[in-house]
Amino acid sequence: MAKLPPYPGTTGRRDWKTAFAAIRKLLANGDDTTQVFRIMRALNVGNAPMNYAKLLGAHEGGRIAYERVELAQRLSDPAFVAGFAPGTVGAAYRDWLATTGYSADGLVEVSKLEPDSNEIQHPYAWFGRRVRDSHDLWHVLTGYKADESMGEAALVAFSYAQVGGLGWAFIGTAAALKSIKATGSRLFAKAVWEGYRHGKKAKWVSGEDYLTLLDEPLEAARARLNIQEPVAYKHAQAVLGPKMASYMSQRREEAGVAPAATPPIDGERIAA
Repeated sequence: MAKLPPYPGTTGRRDWKTAFAAIRKLLANGDDTTQVFRIMRALNVGNAPMNYAKLLGAHEGGRIAYERVELAQRLSDPAFVAGFAPGTVGAAYRDWLATTGYSADGLVEVSKLEPDSNEIQHPYAWFGRRVRDSHDLWHVLTGYKADESMGEAALVAFSYAQVGGLGWAFIGTAAALKSIKATGSRLFAKAVWEGYRHGKKAKWVSGEDYLTLLDEPLEAARARLNIQEPVAYKHAQAVLGPKMASYMSQRREEAGVAPAATPPIDGERIAA
C-alpha cells in the first residue's frame, strides 16, 4: 500500500512540552476542554494519515470516504434523530441526548474553543471530524457514561485502542493515575484498562457506516462489533459510588469552582 503524505502544515514531531503543560491544566480543571485539543495536536502526529488509509482499506470504506458525510450535521437534525425505531442504536442515542442534555453541535462548539485544523477542507480533517462527531455514539455503544470522569476516561482508553494517537493514551493514563490518589483505590484505573482491552478486541468502529449502524438494534450492533460488557467499569461504579466515580466534578464542587457555561463536559469528553 502506498504511504499517504503527512497532515498539511505538520512538522512530524511531538510537542511534549505543550502536552505536559496542558495535562496539568486539564487535571486541575476537567472543564478546561481546550487543553484536550492542545494535547491531541501536540501528540497525535501521523495519526490522521494512518487512520484515513485504514478507512480506504475497510469494507465500504472507499464509499464512506467518497461521500464524506458530516455526522454532526445529521446528528444535530431533530427530525433525523426522532426517526429511529425503538431498540435501535439511533433510539438509544436519542435517549442518551435527552438524559445528558448534550448535543452533537455542542461538542463541535466545544472543539472550537481554539482554532482547529480539523475544520480545513482536507480528507484527513474530515476523518478527524468523523471521530469527534461519533464520540457520543461510542458512549452509547460501549455503555460508558458521559457525565462522569470514569466513563469518559474508559472511553478515552477504548478510543486509543481503536484509532491510536498518543494524545488519547496520555489523557487516559493521567486520569487513571490521578484516580488512585483521589479515590484510594485502583478500581477506576482498572476500568480504564478494561476500556483499552475492549477497544483492542472490538471491530474497528471507525470503519462503520454510521448512518446504517444507527438503524441497527443496539444489542445486535454490540455483538457484531464485539463490544463487550464493561464489567470492571460497572463494578467500580457500584463500589466507588457516583460521586467518587466522578471525582473530578466532585473536587471542583468542593473547591467552589463554578460550572461551565456549556453543558457539563469533563476534560476527557474529547474529539479527534
